[in-house]
Amino acid sequence: MRDALVCAQEVTSKLTTAIDANDKMAEQVYTSRGNATLIITQAFEQLHQTIEERKNTLLSVMEAFSLSKTTALTLQKEQLMKMQDEIVRYTEMTSHILQTHTDHEMAALGDLLATELKATLKKVENVSLTPDQSSDIHVSLLHIDSLIKQLSIFGDVMDSASPSQSTWSSESVAKVKERYCVKVESMTSKGERYPYGGLQVKAELSHDGAVVPGEVEDHGDSTYTITLTPQTAGPHQLLITMDGQHVQNSPCDLDVGTKYSTLCNPEQVIKCSGLLSGIAIHDSGYIYVACWDDNCIRVFDQAGQHKGTIGSVGSGDGQYICPCGLFIKGDVMYVAEYWNHRIQKLTTGGQFLQKFGQCGSDQGQFQFPVSVIVDQRDRLIVSDSGNHRVVILDQAGTWLLTINGNVPDSHGFQIPFGVALDPQGNIHVAAYGSITIKVFTPEGTYVRSYGDVKGPSGIVIDEEGYSLVTERSGHCLSIFDSQGHKVYTVGNLNGPRSVMLDPKSGSVYVANTDSNTVLKYSV
Repeated sequence: MRDALVCAQEVTSKLTTAIDANDKMAEQVYTSRGNATLIITQAFEQLHQTIEERKNTLLSVMEAFSLSKTTALTLQKEQLMKMQDEIVRYTEMTSHILQTHTDHEMAALGDLLATELKATLKKVENVSLTPDQSSDIHVSLLHIDSLIKQLSIFGDVMDSASPSQSTWSSESVAKVKERYCVKVESMTSKGERYPYGGLQVKAELSHDGAVVPGEVEDHGDSTYTITLTPQTAGPHQLLITMDGQHVQNSPCDLDVGTKYSTLCNPEQVIKCSGLLSGIAIHDSGYIYVACWDDNCIRVFDQAGQHKGTIGSVGSGDGQYICPCGLFIKGDVMYVAEYWNHRIQKLTTGGQFLQKFGQCGSDQGQFQFPVSVIVDQRDRLIVSDSGNHRVVILDQAGTWLLTINGNVPDSHGFQIPFGVALDPQGNIHVAAYGSITIKVFTPEGTYVRSYGDVKGPSGIVIDEEGYSLVTERSGHCLSIFDSQGHKVYTVGNLNGPRSVMLDPKSGSVYVANTDSNTVLKYSV
């Protein structure tokens, strides 16, 4: 410790020498630009070297103390390193002036710099070498704008940065949980580029009291890159400040969308005959569509070309009367038949495998089943609309569980249509006679309700927890985030009945029932 303090005294001696050298600058009679350049450059080099030695002394002192007492010294070291950065900026600025001004102006500059350097040196001397963690450490750093404002005698070239003239721009669209990048360019009060970095640029994105701070990268050439990652969709406020003042157009409103915010116009329209109900997507990309009044299932390729028809009208195996819901897992297809009151299990090629149910309200019976899905446990989940319940079966058709309308929700559980699973395995039910979506655990316990929808008919949930809900009475597709907030709506539909996601491309398929079309939207 004693050796470290002795070293500190030696550094103080060198600091005094640096001050004397800087004082002499004001007394010099500048007979040539070369002499002025040399003296000023040497002064900066001396100060830079002194700070470096002071920093190294701090490192030596830090080694003499336990780790628990070095926090304050670490902060002091960081302050000195910041001072070094400021000295570099002063040097660049002075070099620019030396190239454009007279020797007489250099004499005035030397006088001003001597004063500034002396004050800075005093700050360096005041940086304590005592690791006293109980005291706050505040070292006032050099600030290039402060000096520039004093150098008005050197004309426009020394104009300081003006936050109100500084601009920002972005080439991307703000989307939830995606990086949103903003480029900020510092300008002078005369609208010219301010050619230095080092300004205190900050940004934040706020929404309903929640604030997301921005990460700022200083490129040192008047530009800064700010990266923000919004956590929720909806209207936000973006604030960008420079040295505590707002830049142009800050604060401003920023609408944060989702990956579904681009769903506006369909990329593809597949025409079918008759009313459509359920949709399912095979791993091959083939699209299976349940045709309600044609009593069959039609198959289309990705180009929308009809590739075949499965089934015919009737109540026999592999026949249908008003097929409604479809679900495909691997090469197995499940069909909910509305008027045959049953679930059929077939291959995706149409070969009959198994059937469950008959008309009734007891276990093992259905009244107008609308949808069927298969969960992670390989259980079948069926919306039994006429009985106002959701039932769960195993693969053999054995009745496992009933979810009924006894929920603390004044909007009821009437006519369940669509069913879907979220990433946690919870069951979401779109009940046509309700205006909310009901959520249950895999064991059937009520969790919550969300949404404000008109005639919810179909529902699908992606891997991020976004729910896509067709509103048959509202003639739209509504999208909700994982918290149940509506974040986007696709309108101008015509009685949509169901919705499905392509597991590979993420494309959205909507059965636009009353127009006899399937609409494909790319994400």
